[in-house]
Amino acid sequence: MEKRENSEVHKEATPGSLSNYGLFLFQAVRLSFRGHVAFYSWMIFLTILSLIGLWAYCNQFVEGLVTTGMTDQVSWGVYIANFTFLVGMAAAAVMLVIPAYLYKEEEMHNIVIFGELFAVAVMIMCMLFVTVDMGRPGRFWHLIPVIGRFNFPISMLSWDVVALMGYLVINAHVCGYLLYMKYLGKRPNRWLFMPFVILSIVWAISIHTVTAFLYVGIAGRPFWNSAIVAPRFIASAFTAGPAFMIIAFQIIRSTTGYHIGDRVFQLLRQIVTISLLISLFLLGCEMFKEFYSQSLHNASARYLFFGLHGHYALVPWIWSAIAMEVAAVIILLSRFSKNPARYVWLNLACIMATVGIWIEKGPGLVIPGFLPTPLGEIVEYAPTLNETMVCVGIWAMGILLFSWMLRLAIPITSGVFHTTEDV
Repeated sequence: MEKRENSEVHKEATPGSLSNYGLFLFQAVRLSFRGHVAFYSWMIFLTILSLIGLWAYCNQFVEGLVTTGMTDQVSWGVYIANFTFLVGMAAAAVMLVIPAYLYKEEEMHNIVIFGELFAVAVMIMCMLFVTVDMGRPGRFWHLIPVIGRFNFPISMLSWDVVALMGYLVINAHVCGYLLYMKYLGKRPNRWLFMPFVILSIVWAISIHTVTAFLYVGIAGRPFWNSAIVAPRFIASAFTAGPAFMIIAFQIIRSTTGYHIGDRVFQLLRQIVTISLLISLFLLGCEMFKEFYSQSLHNASARYLFFGLHGHYALVPWIWSAIAMEVAAVIILLSRFSKNPARYVWLNLACIMATVGIWIEKGPGLVIPGFLPTPLGEIVEYAPTLNETMVCVGIWAMGILLFSWMLRLAIPITSGVFHTTEDV
């Protein structure tokens, strides 16, 4: 059914007066608005959520950050928590690139482009979360190299902007070039994409390392001032990202009929299992460092894990996250997650691992770093309804963008959406 629709789009394209590139763009726009009822329903649902988030952000833009739950004491909230988590999700795309291009896993070649498209969508979400977190978004231009007052190389924030924008450009180039060559029916020139593929592997590690250094470099916050923050970030990223992709690829396979072999899911399951074990080990090392020696610097950790002076807001969250991660790794190590007929167990483990990582790297990392304050105050933070709607809107916009890119990429990679022009 989908192939017939795509063929209709192809036949109705404009004649050969347009260039190949113009014809490609024209057909892509036409294809973007064609699909089944389920496709329309899904895209309309995400659009509505995005517009609700935009309305909430407009309210914040007019009223200011007073509409959020952030205060002078806790100046980073759920926006930065989502930003930190999503940087790791984007970096996880490299776990598809390495098996596909370095270890020549043929099954991975069929879906590696989806991982890179996912990275593009997530990078845009990261930029949006940074934008909504800024009190005056008009200042964002100062972060752009050459144009603004770019405090480079002293500021770690400037390094983070370079890393994020560079990773976005690299993945956008690789995806765009490969898809366009597939559309033309031409063999891609390896020199025009392989160097960028190799660069993306190194860059993926760097974006999360630099994000970790944003925290580690704040010496006045002992909760973040640890050498293993960067390894913890990378391990958790290589857990949550592939776990999300396992679920996404099953949805793609079941709704589009695109061939994704069981070998892909088993490779990703192994990556998630090993990364989650390393993440839990590093978390245990961090807890030992915090609690073995009873110093004044572990007040933030005590607030997070056990509560402090009658304040326990994050305690149930962090222990729920640890419980979900432990349960997920037990399932992943069991024989249930290895059976293709029982992917329900694998999916359950992936969901618990992703949610657990989000809590641990989100509220469990950002908020305790500010509490208690240098004056000994504990002002607990909770996101407001308006703040939550902005977050939901950005997530919906990112998923909408990813869904749209898949709508174009799947027909191209399957050979249904192509040109009839002589090239």
